[in-house]
Amino acid sequence: MWQFLREYLSAPGTIGAIAPSSKHLAASMAASIDFNKAHCIVEYGAGTGVFTQAVAARKRRDTTYIVIEQNERFYEILQKQFHGIPGVALIHGDAGNVCGFLREQGFGHADYIISGLPFTSLPRQVSHRILSQTQKAIGTEGVFTTFQYTLLRKAFLENYFNIQRIVRVWQNLPPAYVLDMKLEFCHGKQNSADGAV
Repeated sequence: MWQFLREYLSAPGTIGAIAPSSKHLAASMAASIDFNKAHCIVEYGAGTGVFTQAVAARKRRDTTYIVIEQNERFYEILQKQFHGIPGVALIHGDAGNVCGFLREQGFGHADYIISGLPFTSLPRQVSHRILSQTQKAIGTEGVFTTFQYTLLRKAFLENYFNIQRIVRVWQNLPPAYVLDMKLEFCHGKQNSADGAV
């Protein structure tokens, strides 16, 4: 908790939170993942590894899980927790290079990408680069899931993806919105903010 707060104070624009995410938020972030079918899962901005723990515990042994963290201290924490776990590839790097990281692991696209990046506070050009690369990384079949503390950037995100689901997770500090997105709209699904956790 204190380590997270210290990193936030040193770089609030890139950390975007004062505390690690809750297990309730982690469960909601992983809810869209079909672990029986996923061959490649990617995570942006893993922080102290709350989402990483939830996904690593449920993924198949032969599923590749690419975990990207740019903050050096958080990357060191992740290495201590997840180094050597089969199928987990820890990368100290920029999510804007996701397509290159996928190629390095032998994949043309990811089945699922989950993100802890604060698009509300990231510079617009940084968000644009990451989201443009994410479009290429998930292709027409993949799902991109992110959480945000407000919906201020909802319209901005809709420039890149069709939002399939919005869920409010109250059991988090602060409460958060989880957004599932795809490139193609799936008929029969509606954007909603109900189904709160």
